[in-house]
Amino acid sequence: MRVRLLDLSGQYGALSKEIRAAADEVLASQRFILGPKLAEFEKRAADYCGAPHAIGVSSGTDALLAVLMALEIGLGDAVITTAYSFFATGGCITRVGATPVFVDIEPDTYNISAAALRVYLEKHCQLLEGRLINDNRQLVRALVPVHLFGLCCDMNEMRSVAEEHNLILIEDAAQAIGAQFPLENGPAKAGTMSDAGCFSFYPSKNLGAAGDAGLIICQHEEFAERLRQCRHHGMGEQYRHEFVGGNFRMDELQAAILSVKLRHLDEWSAARREAASFYTSRFKAAGLEKQVGLPVEPYAGRGLVNDHIYHQYVIRIADRDKLRQHLTEREVETAIYYPLALHEQPCFEYLGYKACDFPEAERAARETLALPIYPEIPREAQQYVVNCIAEFFG
Repeated sequence: MRVRLLDLSGQYGALSKEIRAAADEVLASQRFILGPKLAEFEKRAADYCGAPHAIGVSSGTDALLAVLMALEIGLGDAVITTAYSFFATGGCITRVGATPVFVDIEPDTYNISAAALRVYLEKHCQLLEGRLINDNRQLVRALVPVHLFGLCCDMNEMRSVAEEHNLILIEDAAQAIGAQFPLENGPAKAGTMSDAGCFSFYPSKNLGAAGDAGLIICQHEEFAERLRQCRHHGMGEQYRHEFVGGNFRMDELQAAILSVKLRHLDEWSAARREAASFYTSRFKAAGLEKQVGLPVEPYAGRGLVNDHIYHQYVIRIADRDKLRQHLTEREVETAIYYPLALHEQPCFEYLGYKACDFPEAERAARETLALPIYPEIPREAQQYVVNCIAEFFG
């Protein structure tokens, strides 16, 4: 049996008429940039997330880049983030001229460790007249936690740290639209618990466009307007540029398609949760809990619906590469997110990190494997995957 990592054909088949009709409206209007379909999607996305402002942009990477640019984070500044994420998280910080400061992750959630974050701040930083300065004499401006694989990191801790140290808080929620977290003052969705939340609509995401697209959500009108200008070369009035921004606009075609898909996101999230639950139950029934590290749900039982939206179902084993080869030979597609921790990337050698500086991130890079998961995945395909893994362990 061939089991694909992701199969979007079923989703498109169910929505093809709606998607084509929405695309035809855009083509008939000949409004392709900053038109009514974008405004409609931004309103729907803001309502869905529970935020007052949503700004559609060209990709998840550009969402983070635009936020950093709009905040004028740059040379001489440092930004703290996780050591284990997609490259764009660290790459965007570098692109604006700032220095990424990496922090290790929790071994079970793969999200940034609040304990490791506090150790860094205590050992390497000091507050001087309300400004956080690190031991490289850089001004630490912001903290960028990443909600990895569809699970929010501990935002009570992140918010507490940000407030205590006067840090701008930016959520990289590229993989977590709709995921919920039990804040101290009540449940909240990913991206709404900070100064800005950044999303990706890359086709493989839970809410995927027909190409690249992204979104920023924020709480304050003044900042939202600055972000709208930033995505349009920093332009306010026509050809009057208040600052240097970029070309970060979301296409009308993408906005139209995303508006159609957004109406179905909650049912897709429910289907992903059911698929994840099936995997977990089958692994346990096969007696594989000791050999296979299964995803955790730290917020289960806290009154949330989408405590984990399973953008990926990620397992970990010490002999990951051999297992992957075993599954490939049996036509089961898998993926490694990510084979290198960020500090191990060649382009970040200049930061001076060494092997074992972030042991949990490095271990995750060596041991984690993403199994096939998407809303329409057949249960027999999932059972086949579990059977193949059971066979690997003999």
